[in-house]
Amino acid sequence: MATKKFLLEEKDIPTAWYNVAADMKNKPLPPLNPGTKEPLSAEAFYPLFAKELVHQEMNQTDAWIEIPDEVRNLYRIWRPTPLVRAFGLEKALDTPAHIYFKNESVSPVGSHKLNSALAQAYYCKQQGITNITTETGAGQWGAAMAYAAKAFGLELAVYMVKISYEQKPYRRSIMQTFGAQVIASPSMSTKAGRKIITDNPTYMGSLGTAISEAIELAMQTENCRYVLGSVLNHVCLHQTVIGLEAEKQMEMAGEYPDIVIGCFGGGSNFSGISFPFLRHKLNGGREIRIIAAEPSCCPKLTRGVFQYDFGDEAGYTPYLPMFTLGHTFAPPHIHAGGLRYHGAGSIVSQLKKDNLIEAVDIEQLDAFKAAVLFAQVEGIIPAPESSHAIASAIAEAEQAKREGKQKTILFNLSGHGLIDMASYDAYFAGDLTNYQMTDEALNKSIAPLEKVI
Repeated sequence: MATKKFLLEEKDIPTAWYNVAADMKNKPLPPLNPGTKEPLSAEAFYPLFAKELVHQEMNQTDAWIEIPDEVRNLYRIWRPTPLVRAFGLEKALDTPAHIYFKNESVSPVGSHKLNSALAQAYYCKQQGITNITTETGAGQWGAAMAYAAKAFGLELAVYMVKISYEQKPYRRSIMQTFGAQVIASPSMSTKAGRKIITDNPTYMGSLGTAISEAIELAMQTENCRYVLGSVLNHVCLHQTVIGLEAEKQMEMAGEYPDIVIGCFGGGSNFSGISFPFLRHKLNGGREIRIIAAEPSCCPKLTRGVFQYDFGDEAGYTPYLPMFTLGHTFAPPHIHAGGLRYHGAGSIVSQLKKDNLIEAVDIEQLDAFKAAVLFAQVEGIIPAPESSHAIASAIAEAEQAKREGKQKTILFNLSGHGLIDMASYDAYFAGDLTNYQMTDEALNKSIAPLEKVI
């Protein structure tokens, strides 16, 4: 038996998202005004985000937030997603561990990102907003937002990190198919982009740069708001449909995970798979390890500092509490474009600070090696981002074998790699290398940060 799927019915799609902040003993620190260092009110965010999304962002009291019927009806297109017992991978590793993965790659855009994109588009539409802007790294969020914008009749402009714009042209094509305008970032269309290009004409972009451009356009466009695909609390909230479904499916399998793993860029898919399980640790003291697997070239959780920082390169956002490499950090051109971000979300950062979650860094070549093995034994070619979670799951399964222990491992397959085959071509040709961030580069990147904490 290569695999075994655990399937739910439409009625099992969650009716509410889980807000982990309500159950955290140490709440996430508030966003601050960069000038005064005073906490910001909800009203300060109204010009940038839809009001209901701001209220979800600030909510630290309600553990459950109802999913609107319009959003849940659209979830039915592909949810619930399968939970799969990876017998093929277990056999290949000759491990006593039981390995499960939640397959979010079955969504219309091939990744988990649609869980939040539909919600954000819905709340913008409800408020009467007509235009939205966003950024995208690997293109998965941009594709999801393009689909969601079309579903709710919104006009969308996407700033796509330039290196991914060139590496992943078919993701760009998907966005354009759904009617979005796609701009390579940095661009000459914004003040932030022009400055970056002037200072460094060959710069191939970062998520921080693309965020700056998207925010600038949103603030200058009538009846327009900005939407974000990761990092912020309300995005992580919407993604918890993943873990809530997985809970029921693990019960069907007759097991409970000892380890839950998600790849980590800003925190959306990691939060989605892990927060519903984390609540049992927070409320019932249940023993469970939760691991964020990030690229070794962008190691904010494993090597960054916990400090207030901007969420974008130009400094348009408020000060946000996070594990960060510094907002001017320029990541290498690895193919896991969705993980090239300098900081972690405030909730994940607080959980890491409180040792409620762990983090590991994964080399690029190790991620692709794991991806190829997974594809060969499970029949799914994973996205480069998801491959970091697979590599971490393999490492834990191999450790279980060395210890002679049966462990149950659950990871999130956040997306497929069928539009990332150029990355695999580069891997097979031997053109990919590992990138290690030197201590010198790290210190240079974090040195300008104000010591607010």
